[in-house]
Amino acid sequence: MAPPDDFLGFGLGLRTDHFQDVLATKPNIDWFEVVSENFMVDGGKPKHYLHAIRELYPMVMHGVSLSIGSTDPLNMQYLRQLKVLVNELQPQWISDHLCWTGVNQTNSHDLLPLPYNDEALNHVCDRVDQVQNFLGRPILLENLSSYITYKESEMSEWDFFNNVARRSGCNILLDINNIYVSARNHEFDPQDYLEGIDKNKVKQFHLAGHTDYGNYVIDTHDHPVADPVWALYKQALERFGWVSTMIERDDNIPPLAELLAEVETARNIAYDTLGQLERVKQREVVT
Repeated sequence: MAPPDDFLGFGLGLRTDHFQDVLATKPNIDWFEVVSENFMVDGGKPKHYLHAIRELYPMVMHGVSLSIGSTDPLNMQYLRQLKVLVNELQPQWISDHLCWTGVNQTNSHDLLPLPYNDEALNHVCDRVDQVQNFLGRPILLENLSSYITYKESEMSEWDFFNNVARRSGCNILLDINNIYVSARNHEFDPQDYLEGIDKNKVKQFHLAGHTDYGNYVIDTHDHPVADPVWALYKQALERFGWVSTMIERDDNIPPLAELLAEVETARNIAYDTLGQLERVKQREVVT
């Protein structure tokens, strides 16, 4: 099972804490993901570091403010700034979240879930089409960790996600931790989510930590990846094969070496899991 042509390997979210270490040590990592909004400015020290690191590594851009599901008009000023950064960095791809983040021109700075019904589907697909036409390339959308559901929902989250991807032509960034968090909070089987997602649309995985309060789980990105999420990642590999994978950490950020070790764990799980599947297939061919 050879990796697809656009497989980047195993990466890490680039954070300001690690700028100097990355340039000084040039770690053995395949790529970095950057939060788009952190660099949508004309210049400054962060942009200096960003371009210096971009010369060494491939990058992808990940946004948190597209608000693709909002009823507000698309923020064209935001999109213009995003396109400038895209042209500067030439990322492998651009992603954001399948959510809404605000209304009445007010950004809540939260990633809020949508009702999963035909009205929301038509609305989102139309907006994704506008964004992709403006940027001149397809985008990726990421599944959320969620804490509420809507009575107006008429389909599962994964069916809604598939419909958005197929109709709009966008691809999927599948956050394995978010699946686990939502499954715990809403009491569904995370395997159903993995089995329900269109395997031809998944282009990237996120792995991150969370905080477990017993009766509910919060996606905090301030802990190492938990064992149940590693186990779900293995199941995702069995379902989707080689998918570019990265570690996210947004708070309680440890030294770079600790996060690089987590990236290596992801790499080892992938090679062990997919290597074993390949060996099974070869034995089946022989017999």
